[in-house]
Amino acid sequence: MFLIFNAKKKNNPQPKTSKVIMKKSVLFLLVLFFNFTNASYSSSQENRVLSSLKEQEKKIALKILTWNIQDLGRSKNVNEITAIAKIIKEHDIIAIQEVVAKDPAEAQAVAKIVDELNRLGSKWDYSISNPTKSPSSYISERYAYIWKTSKLKLVSKAILDESLENSIEREPYLAKFEIKKTKTAFYFINIHARVHGRNPEMEIANFKEYPQRLKTDNIIILGDFNLNEKHNVWNPLYKMGFKSAIKNTATTLKQKCKNGNYMNHAIDNIYYNTHKMNAVNWGVIDFVSDCNNLLKARMISDHLPLFLEVTLP
Repeated sequence: MFLIFNAKKKNNPQPKTSKVIMKKSVLFLLVLFFNFTNASYSSSQENRVLSSLKEQEKKIALKILTWNIQDLGRSKNVNEITAIAKIIKEHDIIAIQEVVAKDPAEAQAVAKIVDELNRLGSKWDYSISNPTKSPSSYISERYAYIWKTSKLKLVSKAILDESLENSIEREPYLAKFEIKKTKTAFYFINIHARVHGRNPEMEIANFKEYPQRLKTDNIIILGDFNLNEKHNVWNPLYKMGFKSAIKNTATTLKQKCKNGNYMNHAIDNIYYNTHKMNAVNWGVIDFVSDCNNLLKARMISDHLPLFLEVTLP
């Protein structure tokens, strides 16, 4: 598996040994002098450092993943279900879009993924939405959440946002989770917006109302938006402190490689409030890695999963 991380490497050339010894000696003498002449100040400073470290320990890292798994249903075979489980297993909570809604039996694919995850080690639970109240059965889908029970608790039953049935073709799937260790509660808003040619920004414009409606800024909006993070429809949320997890990164796959490139559109993302959460890692999981694998990979999905790791108080 090849991971695309939004991180920069720093070059740190190594000094010569003699210079290192000299610098360490000088530093040691300075520390002794400082401690001798400023004992009370040093003690106070040490207490502040220890206090800061304790505060950091209280913060919990949460690994979030979102994935539009194309036509997730009975069409996925055992090998594909196993591959999906192995790709997502390192995360704490997964939001899934495009669970097939035409037949209730299709949703069993989610249960099969969870069974496979449980065999891989940690204990997991899941929630699947009802079919969305879409204009057509061909548009209607289900959503799903999968989470580690050791880390998270679903506070109340996840629901489709009925208030947006007439505004959004596939109304969002809302869930309130609580981190077990800290009792910190936050909302997930899982969405698969209408196709790009049908102005998905008209649906996304409703999201700016969520902080007021839910009476909290502890909100994570994630899914397939069918437009990128640069669109001005996001500006109201950006002004509230929200930020996209990834930028300028394609998340869908072409049908065929072109000049060695199989990446297509940048339309999936995770939006989080920087006033409430601190991002420590993010990226896209490229399970293709080579043009020779593209056809097989597209049997799993034509989208790549993307992740965000945050710390919360």
